[in-house]
Amino acid sequence: MPDGLAGGGSDGRGRSDGWAVRTGGRVRRPGGSDGGGPRPGGGADVGGGVYGRAMATTAQDVRTIALSLPDSSEKTAWGMPAFRVGGKIFAALADDDTSIGVKCPKEERAGLIAAEPEKFFLREGHDDNYAWLRVRLAAVEDAAELRAILVDSWLQAAPKRLAAAHPDLAGGRAGDEGAEGGGA
Repeated sequence: MPDGLAGGGSDGRGRSDGWAVRTGGRVRRPGGSDGGGPRPGGGADVGGGVYGRAMATTAQDVRTIALSLPDSSEKTAWGMPAFRVGGKIFAALADDDTSIGVKCPKEERAGLIAAEPEKFFLREGHDDNYAWLRVRLAAVEDAAELRAILVDSWLQAAPKRLAAAHPDLAGGRAGDEGAEGGGA
């Protein structure tokens, strides 16, 4: 497995077994690696998070990327823009357009929040019982990281056949050999 990628198994939908892989491997997973090393899509991971970055991602970036994913649509839910695939919500913009909610396995949320609390959070009393995580758009490094987060959420919500029909999304990250249909 290439440096910087934690996990590598598949859950049968062509997804890796680690959400940290999808977010560029820069976060420390509970009991796992810190994911240092090369970043998907090229470029060095120089660290530093949001500090020293020229531009934050925006609600329009979320909309553009979410709607570029196969069979995705936008529909209002609870008065906020929500993005769906197969009738299931995979992302939703907050009413103030400063954060998004995305699907994330419950067992991985605490590690993500602990590693990057300026980026990831839960809305207490609201997200506790759901496989859902909030992401502050100002803390997302760039459009590539936002796309990785949205693709992972899409893969969790998409019907199995639709996800399988798009192996480029499941295994499109550099070194993601563990995805279904990839070699090992």
